[in-house]
Amino acid sequence: MFKTVNAIKARQNLGELLEEVFYKNDHFLITRKDKAMAVMISVEDYERFLKQREEDFSILDELRAVHSKKTPQDVEQDVAAAIKRVRSRK
Repeated sequence: MFKTVNAIKARQNLGELLEEVFYKNDHFLITRKDKAMAVMISVEDYERFLKQREEDFSILDELRAVHSKKTPQDVEQDVAAAIKRVRSRK
């Protein structure tokens, strides 16, 4: 479950929040003056996020390598053609 808590309450109830994150897999958005400042998630979720991020960037690196000699205009044309093909299948 995703919950929002202000920084003062987070500081006052840190132990309780940690237990909810660890045992209930809750997530907390911590705010200060109604501005989102941080997120508290479990270590498992964080490790999953890092792994997914690494995989995503690996794919982007592969794409950059394959298309390194293409101009931005070439890439835009390729994207436009791919979008057209996908839309024509619907």
